[in-house]
Order: sequence, then C-alpha cells, then structure tokens
Amino acid sequence: MIEGNSRSITSNQLGVHDDLDKVVKKHLSSDFKKPYAPHSLSGFEQIKMRVSTFLLFNPNGTIILDSCCGVGESTYHLAVNNPDALVIGIDKSEHRIEKYEHHHQQTIDNFILIRGDLNDLWRLIAEADWPISHHYILYPNPWPKSKHLQRRWHGAPVFKYIPQLSEKLTVRSNWAIYIEEFTQALTHMNVKAEISDYKRDTAMTPFERKYWASGQKSTELNVTFNNLKS
Repeated sequence: MIEGNSRSITSNQLGVHDDLDKVVKKHLSSDFKKPYAPHSLSGFEQIKMRVSTFLLFNPNGTIILDSCCGVGESTYHLAVNNPDALVIGIDKSEHRIEKYEHHHQQTIDNFILIRGDLNDLWRLIAEADWPISHHYILYPNPWPKSKHLQRRWHGAPVFKYIPQLSEKLTVRSNWAIYIEEFTQALTHMNVKAEISDYKRDTAMTPFERKYWASGQKSTELNVTFNNLKS
C-alpha cells in the first residue's frame, strides 16, 4: 500500500523569480568553463562505449536520455516502452544508482545507468552529437527557496546546452513554478514549450507515485527543438 505522506513544496517565492531573465541572459552570453569531474569523465567513457556498440549494430537507432533518473525506475520504463532505443539514465548519486541494481532484476538490456554530474555530462554529450530523440528530466530537485534560483537547471550555466542534446524534451515537476520558469527561460533561445497537467494510471518514478498518492499534481513541459540540436 502506498501512503500519501509526501509534503507539498513550500517556498518564499510565489511566482516566476524576478531575476530569472537576467540570470538566463547572463549565462547565455558567457562561457561555462567548469572543469570536468573525474567520475563524470569516467561515466562518459562508459556511455560512449555503450553508444558506439549500439549504433554499430543499429545504425538508424535512436537514444533516449533520462536525466536525474534517481533509482532508475523511469529509465527502466522508458526502455520497456522503447525496445528499439538505447536509454541512458544519469543521476549524481551513486547510492541511488546502486539501489536500482539491488532491488530490481534486469530483464531487458537496452538501458544503462550511470553516476555523473549533469553539469559535466550534458556538455560532453552535446559535443558528441549522438542521435538522441527524447530527453526526460523528471522531478529534478526544485530548490524552492528564492535564493537558490541558480541551482535550478534553468538558472544554471549548463542550461544553454539542453537544446543541443535532443530533438524533444520533457520536464515534469510537482512545483508548477519550476515548469513556468523553465518555459520562460527557453524563450531566450527562441524556443516555445507547451505546458500541461500530467496524470496517468501508472507512475514512472517513486517520487511521482508518492506525489500522486498525496494528492499533489504534476505539471509537464514538452518542447521540440527543431534545428537547435547541432
């Protein structure tokens, strides 16, 4: 039985952050030169080898990226629903990645789970220019305090690399303001996203399951990047 014990997000921010446009413009006009972490480089090499093998045997194959994948439940669901694709799940927590391997028996082989810092891996993957058809960012840490705007993905320097990663992007959150901000940030790259409520019979992630059991709503952003992927 799933208990609805997930508390709603509380914040001292009641709408889109007043500094959002200024922060996004600053990051879009400057270089992001953060050094790559060793474990991110190691993780990227693992992904690179898996992608090379996949594309060797599937020259017309596509890749799906599942960022902030947590314990990898969403990665597994995406792999099951897209058997002809290679699904890459990435999370910064080694503990969460190992938790999937401990609790689940892997019955399919078209996905990989990697620990890595997305501030690094998004840049490396963008440069690799793989045929990524869809990118999912499901329930990232919302960092709801107003002072933490730049810890949210749309307020971070790496944000500008997101349109270079995939043809399509889906972002989902239980804090509607996060999705509203993400959408507004994309307009600075001349990208228009669609926002809608999201609900299905079956949850894709443990967080999603808890939120719904607690009566919370999910808000989803969907966008097609057209020619921005390069």
